[in-house]
Amino acid sequence: MRPDNDPEGHATAVPAPSTKTPGRPRSREADEAILAAALDLLIERGIGWTSIEQVARRAGVTRATVYRRFPALTDLLVRAVEWEYRDVDPRSMEWPDIDSMLTAWADHLGKPRARKLIRRLYATVDDLPELLRAYHKAHGSHRSRAVRATLERARAAGQLPADSDPEILQQMLSGAALQHLAAHPDTTGAKEVKTYFLAVLGQVGLSAVSLPRRSNAR
Repeated sequence: MRPDNDPEGHATAVPAPSTKTPGRPRSREADEAILAAALDLLIERGIGWTSIEQVARRAGVTRATVYRRFPALTDLLVRAVEWEYRDVDPRSMEWPDIDSMLTAWADHLGKPRARKLIRRLYATVDDLPELLRAYHKAHGSHRSRAVRATLERARAAGQLPADSDPEILQQMLSGAALQHLAAHPDTTGAKEVKTYFLAVLGQVGLSAVSLPRRSNAR
């Protein structure tokens, strides 16, 4: 489902504020309550225990209210995933170097909610692949391209071996991230996550001298 994109220059077709404005805040509030409820249930219980009825109850609306917006649970969850990553700006992933990239990764994977959501999404790959596709479209594909670009710059700067393949390294890091999500507790902090990724890249020849030195001062 895509948001409406009305062409510019049709202001005269917009209904008068006196007839539509009162209903808009309530509608937006219901939309966000439904999407938030769907995400919370997906994270807490998984896809097998999430239903329209439960979403309606959690959001404080009727099932009819949910169905008017989303004809099926799949439609609702896909939209909820898109909504979760609605504020992600691809430009924020234009990392100048590997250290900045790993810091961003660690900050994200150091958040319990983010970790749980990613695990839930990958767990739906067989039964509801639309969710994983929605995640990759909203966030994953931008990140993958940005990671490859960062690795290419690092290779050109001599921080990685000249014969390394940025695309393979990007896939390796993605796999390492999933391994971390599966094998490490959600209480793992960003510092530990970053140390983990540095160790992974160290195995493929990341130059330690290319990373900024850290002071022991606090």
